Amino acid sequence: MSRLTLRIVIVLAAVSILGITAIQVYWVRRAFDLKENQFNQDVTRALTNVSTKILDITKTPSPANNPVKQLSTNYFVVLVNGPIDNNLLEFLLVTEFEKRNLPTDFEFGVYDCVEKCMKGGNSVSPKRIVPVSFSELPTWQNDGYYFGVRFPMVEANLISQMGIWGFSSAVLLIVIFFFIYTLLVILKQRRLSEIQKDFINNMTHEFKTPLSTIAISTAVLKDPNIVQTPERLLNYATIIENENQRLKQQVERVLQMARLEKEDIGLKKEIYDVHELIQEAAKNNSISSKATLSLSLQAKNSTVLADKLHLINVLFNLFDNAIKYNQQAPMISIYTYNVNGSIGINIQDNGIGIRPEDQRKIFYRFYRVPTGNLHDVKGFGLGLSYVKLIVEAHKGKISVSSEPGNGSCFSIVLPLTTACV
Repeated sequence: MSRLTLRIVIVLAAVSILGITAIQVYWVRRAFDLKENQFNQDVTRALTNVSTKILDITKTPSPANNPVKQLSTNYFVVLVNGPIDNNLLEFLLVTEFEKRNLPTDFEFGVYDCVEKCMKGGNSVSPKRIVPVSFSELPTWQNDGYYFGVRFPMVEANLISQMGIWGFSSAVLLIVIFFFIYTLLVILKQRRLSEIQKDFINNMTHEFKTPLSTIAISTAVLKDPNIVQTPERLLNYATIIENENQRLKQQVERVLQMARLEKEDIGLKKEIYDVHELIQEAAKNNSISSKATLSLSLQAKNSTVLADKLHLINVLFNLFDNAIKYNQQAPMISIYTYNVNGSIGINIQDNGIGIRPEDQRKIFYRFYRVPTGNLHDVKGFGLGLSYVKLIVEAHKGKISVSSEPGNGSCFSIVLPLTTACV
């Protein structure tokens, strides 16, 4: 799938999901508004009946206008034109609400015209009645007799009655989740596809160069007159041997990563001094001849349980990268220290550095920092992945800090064989 096609698919899918979500929100809101309007109408009718019964019992005239006023979404006041008995009011409210199937919690209070505040009342639940103080119920700008009813849980009750809409919303959330998950999988597969493509290109380039050199050398060796110049014969035979060794090493790297992928590392751990391993890796001819190494082995305790071969390979890979990714005379500083029962190894170089967006990817298998069509640095993108696998197999951690143009510092922390530092 091309990049343009992938973008079109993502945009169309995102627009579809957003459209469905907008429609769902619209209809859920409409359904909620209908439920709320129905609830308000039922409450108004119930409170009107309560007002009528109170007026009949107290033998007081009816108000000229509608006695029920809705002051907010969950607060109603009712004019009654006379004193109200608190117990009678509670009985009438409970009876009317049950008759109209309004099994929701409510609070009510009675306005005291003398003290000009809400007094009395209860908090009523379908299952129990709890007497409380209702001084917090708001008053109305009216000096006549009235009572107030508030529904503190009205929104929760209305939402609980929207069963089908809640189910459809849950289904939509699941669809959105799977859409995002599928999108992430597609992007991951595309990234892996690009990494695989880069790996194949790099591997082709890495194999093509030695094969071409071997082919040229072989053609020269076919010349019958070459036996008359033994030095030249030896020279081309050496070239073939070196290039063959190079191909062998490249194949071995790929096979090694395949074995590691199957978690068949097969570490042979023994007790070693990390300082001795660092010095042994630093004395490697290909490293010491190309870079200036500075050792500051300050850790007082440097004994670890490790596989010598793999751990030296880890150090060699980091040294080799410091040399390859450098545009000036390579300088590598190695510093050790103890921290929390472990030994830390910092490997600082003066190379080209690593961009922040690449730092979290350099330990991925086959990943190489993009350089366009240039292949000025040899490799398959396996070195740092191997380093991370080996360090973690030793129950250690590795991290990197770097700035483009200011070099890189790789930090390895390995557990000591003893807790003392």
